Amino acid sequence: MNALTETPLSAVEHRLRYLLPAEMYVSMWGNPSAEIMVVVYNHLRTLHHILQDYTSQQISINKPKPGDVKTQWQHGTMMFTDLAGFTKLMEANSAKGSAGAADLLNQLTKYFSAMIAIISKSGGDLIEFTGDALLVVFPKNDKNDDTLRAVRAGLRMQRAMKEFAEIETSAGVVNLKMRIGIHSGRFLTADIGTPRRMEHVLLGSEVHQAKLTEGNGMNERVNLSQQAYEQIAAQFNVEAGNSGCYLVKDDLTHEKLGEYEIAPIKRRMASNVLMTREKNEVLQQITGLLDSIEPMASYLPTPVVSLLVESAADRNIPADFPHPTIMFVNFIGLPEAADRALPGEETKLALAFSRIFSLINAAVESRGGMLKKVTYHLSGSDIVIYFGVPTAHTNDELRAASAAFAIRDVILNFDVPSIGGSQPEISCKIGIHTGPTFVAEIGDPHGRREYNVLGDAVNTTARLMNQAQKNKIVVSEDIKKTVDAQYQCASLGKIMLKGKNAPMLLYEVERKKDAHKISG
Repeated sequence: MNALTETPLSAVEHRLRYLLPAEMYVSMWGNPSAEIMVVVYNHLRTLHHILQDYTSQQISINKPKPGDVKTQWQHGTMMFTDLAGFTKLMEANSAKGSAGAADLLNQLTKYFSAMIAIISKSGGDLIEFTGDALLVVFPKNDKNDDTLRAVRAGLRMQRAMKEFAEIETSAGVVNLKMRIGIHSGRFLTADIGTPRRMEHVLLGSEVHQAKLTEGNGMNERVNLSQQAYEQIAAQFNVEAGNSGCYLVKDDLTHEKLGEYEIAPIKRRMASNVLMTREKNEVLQQITGLLDSIEPMASYLPTPVVSLLVESAADRNIPADFPHPTIMFVNFIGLPEAADRALPGEETKLALAFSRIFSLINAAVESRGGMLKKVTYHLSGSDIVIYFGVPTAHTNDELRAASAAFAIRDVILNFDVPSIGGSQPEISCKIGIHTGPTFVAEIGDPHGRREYNVLGDAVNTTARLMNQAQKNKIVVSEDIKKTVDAQYQCASLGKIMLKGKNAPMLLYEVERKKDAHKISG
């Protein structure tokens, strides 16, 4: 009989095995004393704080039950931000190796900490990081001032950008500029997935409109959609911008703009300091922490949870410049159906999305990849997937290609339910690329943050996805060279992509080659 069976910890061992560092788990197993139970409790308390910072308020405060698919229509204002100049900043630091990674992280930490502080004090909920971009929701409240708070926050953020306008690097001065898009409307939130892996998604055309407002906007300005403009026209001076956008004029005095409307929401829920060493009482405290930790942990990819578990003691995930294989999947048809859903059909839609998401995640995990998130797009939803971070393999490109075909099969063979009186036609567009990136824990070190992958290679992958035709897989030349022995690829020629100085040679991966032909 193992010693663990003689302690109350045996009752929760199956819940602890993936939430304890390897050495701590072995210590617990071999020496289940009151002292080790206290060590376990203190580790879980730290992990609890970290996970609260890694999740939006809609998850950390509401704590949805893992596997419980639920939906909610929300009214509010969405803010999208995009950062220009990061690629040059990354390139200036990447040549210095680990020292450059540390310098780059320090620069990004200052930027994100400043922006997150403004968002928090303005009553915004930072839903997600996507590379260097942010998605923030300002929920509608009794004062009906969500758009007002978003615009004021946007102006404060643009003023704060002056600190990052000229960053001195070994390669010269780098200028960072931010673009902000704001849109007000009604959108559907859904918690999808299984207890093993959940995701919080925003659905509907209003989300697309918010992204479109940011995309059509100007750098260094707060850009408004028509709906957002109508909400604040009496409070600000506004001028016409591009493609139907409106630009807010920053002519407010510092004193007037410097007054925050509300106190920031406290992100962390206090967890008790352990005041006892009696085994059963410590077990009760551990069980309570597990009840809070498990729902939040399910919203993070398993490899990220493992990183956080192992690094909880020193709270440090080293920054690095890896070369992962990146995949973007544009999932089209079902996310847009939210606007057509009849009353009561929202759950049916979410269940369908949940099933597809779970099958895609299984296809990725079984091939050693990481489904990082489901995020916004101008149409449908984007699914962001990495092979090579945080765990690398010698054949990540082949793993990604295999996963791409599996994902396409999931979508093409899915039995889509009727929504709003008709059956949505679902499809996908997939892009795969590899290249240098910056990987680190991005955000506020003492607040909202995420493990993230940034760099031009990420942006390029999204643009490859946009080049794909319906249900097609487009790859860069580097990917083609690696997978060519096993997959039939057809050249699409040289194509000019946004943000590139020269055309890129792209390929469509058509099918897997016959095994006997490969061996022959």
